[in-house]
Amino acid sequence: MDATLQYLLDLLDLERIEQDIFRGASHPSVIPRVFGGQVAAQALVAACRTVEPDRLPHSLHSYFLRGGDPGAPIVYTVDRIRDGRSFATRRVVAVQHGQPIFHLSASFQLPEDGLEHQEPMPPAPDPETLPDGEEVLRRYADRFAHPAVADLLLEARRAVDLRYVAEPPFATPGRRREPRSQVWFRTNGKLDGDRDDPMLHICLATYVSDMTLLDSVLLAHGRGGWSVGDVVGASLDHAMWFHRPFRADEWLLYDTDSPTSGGGRGLARGRIFTRDGQLAVSVIQEGVVRVPREESA
Repeated sequence: MDATLQYLLDLLDLERIEQDIFRGASHPSVIPRVFGGQVAAQALVAACRTVEPDRLPHSLHSYFLRGGDPGAPIVYTVDRIRDGRSFATRRVVAVQHGQPIFHLSASFQLPEDGLEHQEPMPPAPDPETLPDGEEVLRRYADRFAHPAVADLLLEARRAVDLRYVAEPPFATPGRRREPRSQVWFRTNGKLDGDRDDPMLHICLATYVSDMTLLDSVLLAHGRGGWSVGDVVGASLDHAMWFHRPFRADEWLLYDTDSPTSGGGRGLARGRIFTRDGQLAVSVIQEGVVRVPREESA
């Protein structure tokens, strides 16, 4: 297994410090706050640790309350809201330095059969035909606000093979495009043995889901993002619905778009498809999207 993937798996393997109380470490951040996908994934791991293993998450709804400190552990407290015959509900609060930084509610369900339909998978080139994330970051390193940003971004994403279908926002600052983005992703290594757990695949997809979701907002306005320095941004809330089984170590298409932005906020929607066209996950997020003060003055 790739060492960086092992590091990510260790990051998601929370320490139990008391019943329904867990502690997690943080990945060194490119910006002075914890990556939102990490907090969401760890909070979901904490919730999963308190339900029967035959119940899988079918949805989560969360709010980012404060920027997390990458240099301090995060404590996750789980409330067992309800355990029904088919569904279970958990509430998780993430705390640092005595203050809540993140709040998550998750619902779990016993698998069952039901009516089936879905939107078709949009067209996308095969992931093997696309450059890997390292090649793309190196190609546009001179666009970043600081020379070290490309290296830091690469380090943060190295556990995941993430491939852009079209040029990412940081490649074309100043050029407005359709507010839609696509990436293929999978973990950099197979999950087998005791790591091959459906809940872990779901938590890994939760981790990745916050990486490129707001790109579609940036594309609509020709903004390159915080790494270029023409936007100040942060995730505000994050919701996911898990529809069908999938594997995070096999190619998944993340298709996102933005229906609107305004008031210093942007809304983005995402759909995650398996390679054979199954709609596995739906995602919605609103984030802060502001121009720098000197530009808006």
